[in-house]
Amino acid sequence: MSVALVCMSHSPLLEFNDPAPEIKAEVDGAFATARAFVRDYDPTLVVSFAPDHYNGFFYDIMPPFCIGYEALGVGDYGTTAGPLDVPTEVSERLAQWVAERDLDIAISRRMEIDHGAIQPLEILFGGIDTVPTVPVYVNGVAQPFVKMSRVRRLGEAIGSYLATLEDERVLVIGSGGLSHDPPVPQWATATEEQRAMLLDGRHPTAAARDARQQRVIDTGRAFAAGTATIRDLNPEWDRALMDVFASGTLSPIDAMTPEQMAQDAGNSAHEVRTWVAAFAALAESGAYEVTSSYYRPIKEYIAGFGVMTARTVD
Repeated sequence: MSVALVCMSHSPLLEFNDPAPEIKAEVDGAFATARAFVRDYDPTLVVSFAPDHYNGFFYDIMPPFCIGYEALGVGDYGTTAGPLDVPTEVSERLAQWVAERDLDIAISRRMEIDHGAIQPLEILFGGIDTVPTVPVYVNGVAQPFVKMSRVRRLGEAIGSYLATLEDERVLVIGSGGLSHDPPVPQWATATEEQRAMLLDGRHPTAAARDARQQRVIDTGRAFAAGTATIRDLNPEWDRALMDVFASGTLSPIDAMTPEQMAQDAGNSAHEVRTWVAAFAALAESGAYEVTSSYYRPIKEYIAGFGVMTARTVD
């Protein structure tokens, strides 16, 4: 058994709002480095930690964590729609393992996932069903949020299970963040129409999805032009967090609070919980080394944009 990791920011605007050519070339280069890393590692199993953006999980029931026994992409922002290759028996054993370690875990036999989970699979593998993948949802948008220490414990529990898979080469993916504050409605300030979507906006009409997506695209363009009212990116916060991940000592993350995270890095900075879980899962297999790291704040993508690869040290 071996474990490797790719953590990356995602953005629904990758195919819609282009930054300056040299910045786009940098991002493409970071993706190419990650793809080469994955190709050389040749994983036999993927565990994907990803959030959702009110496309698969809603306030009618909002778990902090959920393991998918089956999963399909919803096709937002032009990402692939349809089923993933989920090894159901592995997911079932993983959920039981996590539950036995005193962590409450939801399960889904029909998990619907959006660009947050789909985009990394498309970038790294060229498709969503090329490698058996266990999807793990980590809430990154909807209050209330569990403590960061609990997210770390989730990753550790999953990592301890992965350590039992003697014949697998496991790639853990953390998708989300870093600092960003896209126009996602907050329940406390949402309109009645927005609350209806947050409560249960499953399977919108094509027109409704297009309108919602266009608002985000327009906000990204306004943000790049300096006319948007969303919270600014925070490169210092992003780089400091990436330094913690690179250090191999994750305990400082426990002191992070949801309120301070939102104040410092935006309401969607909670997506970094996926990185925490992924690095904790990797660390459970022993010491690791970061093999590549890229970062740049990119307003066109409404994201402090980071990509990191790492693997356990033999």
